[in-house]
Amino acid sequence: MAVIDNVLLKLREMKDSLTPAEKKVAEYVLAYPEEIPRYSVKKLAMKSKTSDASVVRLCKTLGYDGYRQFIVSISGELASRGSEEGEEYTDIQPGDDLNLIIKNVSLNNCRSIEDTLMVIDKASIKKAVKLLSTARRINFYGIGASGLVCMDAQQKFMRINKICHAYTDGHSQLTSASMLTNGDVAVVVSNTGSTVEIVDTVKLIKETNASIIAITRYGKSMLSANADIVLFFSTPETTIRSGAMGSRIAMLNIVDILFSGVASMEYKTIKKYLDKTHNVLLDKHVN
Repeated sequence: MAVIDNVLLKLREMKDSLTPAEKKVAEYVLAYPEEIPRYSVKKLAMKSKTSDASVVRLCKTLGYDGYRQFIVSISGELASRGSEEGEEYTDIQPGDDLNLIIKNVSLNNCRSIEDTLMVIDKASIKKAVKLLSTARRINFYGIGASGLVCMDAQQKFMRINKICHAYTDGHSQLTSASMLTNGDVAVVVSNTGSTVEIVDTVKLIKETNASIIAITRYGKSMLSANADIVLFFSTPETTIRSGAMGSRIAMLNIVDILFSGVASMEYKTIKKYLDKTHNVLLDKHVN
């Protein structure tokens, strides 16, 4: 497997899905990334209180042929970071000045999109766009903030005359999922990929011949393991609500990419629908 770029970002995203020993190594690497390029396998194992085998297994889990590739990737990412301003994710703090809140929230949202660009797979986007363009029906599934993303997706795809609907509660999701058939596409949106309602819905969809496109946080999850196409995003590690804000922005960005891809692919066909819906809404504003 090819060397994975942005290894520190991906370690952050997937560490909770690692084995206990691999997680200990990952947490040490994330805490002291600048030191890692100077370490041998044995020294990293000693520092992380694990074993040589655990360090090597983590490298393999990340897709590297060996420890050397892992070190080279970390060194490259550190060098790249050194050329940037170095602003990191920040969370809401008691008594924050409004100007600081404006700056921090905007920075977090921007970084969510930037980090998502590092983990998103262009080949998967291409497959998803093609699948959506030929879908007989598109159902969007999400709970909470992910449900809001689904409603936005429904509004967009409806404008280009796609038969679609957003389902944002567990009962309606199960009912609609049971009706899916061959040629239908289920777009399942979930930050964790393991929400109870989403897990139940995905299990039911798997019993049909419908295709599943997952929009979920980078890492292993029930959703990513069962989807036909997985579109990963990355979000900040924060402790209050800014984390949910970042994930929502990242998911909305992926929806925009998919919509734009389908609209561009079918532009000659769907331009009349875009014009028609635009004019209807324009008349509403005028009147």
